[in-house]
Amino acid sequence: MITSLILLITIAGMGAPAALVLFPWTLITGRADALYNVALWIVRTGLRMAQIQVVVEGQERVPRGTACIFMSNHVSNLDPPVLIPNLPGRTSAFLKRSLMRIPVLGYGFRLGQFVPVDRDGNVENAKESVAEARRVMESGLHITTFVEGTRSRDGRMLPFKKGPFYLAMESGAPCVPVSIYGTETMMRKGSLKVYPGTVHIIFHEPIHPADFATREELMAAVRVSIASGLPEWMRG
Repeated sequence: MITSLILLITIAGMGAPAALVLFPWTLITGRADALYNVALWIVRTGLRMAQIQVVVEGQERVPRGTACIFMSNHVSNLDPPVLIPNLPGRTSAFLKRSLMRIPVLGYGFRLGQFVPVDRDGNVENAKESVAEARRVMESGLHITTFVEGTRSRDGRMLPFKKGPFYLAMESGAPCVPVSIYGTETMMRKGSLKVYPGTVHIIFHEPIHPADFATREELMAAVRVSIASGLPEWMRG
């Protein structure tokens, strides 16, 4: 519980004054880069203070100068804060629409062009989210998605959601599979407790949608790639 408090106090204590300055600046300039970069610095500081070490492999495999779709497995609420600061360039991400309603934080997500998604299975809502994500990518931002759609309770990979693969086939953007492990024991699903430890992030070779005839074939290739970087028991 001490680690949880350290992480919360660090991020909240530094984030509040930063927001007071950077939210107005972002509105005035119309650019969210300063807000984004400072937010990542605060997150990195919080992780370091909480004794969470992040080991990254394969960053050199990520294509430069083009918007990519990062596709990762998902085992903990710690996954976004450990992954996003280690992505090259600025990224948007798919987020549950409910998170966009959180005071201050949700406003920051909107300024950062994060893409809200619904989990109601409504096809029109899904198409709207994919269209918004494509517009974000056309502005030069990456998209980061946790392709299982929810956190795995036991660490094993779950079936993938189809939405990110619609986006991939429509946009043609390189898909970069990402494997994350270690966070499954540091912050378990359903718990607010955070434990210190080491997180492993592996970026794999990009996969190009144009090389596949169907969305299902692309999905299968991404799954194999993500699984290859995980401990065997997590591969599902």
